[in-house]
Amino acid sequence: MMLYRPGRDDGLPPNPDVFAKLDQLTREATAVGTFISTDGLHPSAKGARVSISNGNFAVIDGPFTEAKEVIAGYAILQLSSKEEAIEHAKRFLAVMGEGQTEVRQMLDPSDFAEAAAAAHAASRPNTSTGR
Repeated sequence: MMLYRPGRDDGLPPNPDVFAKLDQLTREATAVGTFISTDGLHPSAKGARVSISNGNFAVIDGPFTEAKEVIAGYAILQLSSKEEAIEHAKRFLAVMGEGQTEVRQMLDPSDFAEAAAAAHAASRPNTSTGR
């Protein structure tokens, strides 16, 4: 997953030239079978942050003051390595011209297999006789 932070929170969509280049990147990723999903997000003024601490919820309506923390969009690609994801992020940022993209690997079921097996074993009754 790639999270794009433009360093601003004006909510303006890309200009038509940038949008066309983004569309081309998406078409290329689709053609080679790595594209899963991508989308832009409305500005933080239309959002809220919901948190919980000690069982109490707090809601803070946007806009959020730290523009450098604002996520303006995301992309999910199925890639073979972190290095390949970094190359895709560089291509994306070259089109955007500014900002930052955080590259993160998403968890899949195999990441939970060991923990699930341990939880399952712990939940089974102990049937040993001790002999």
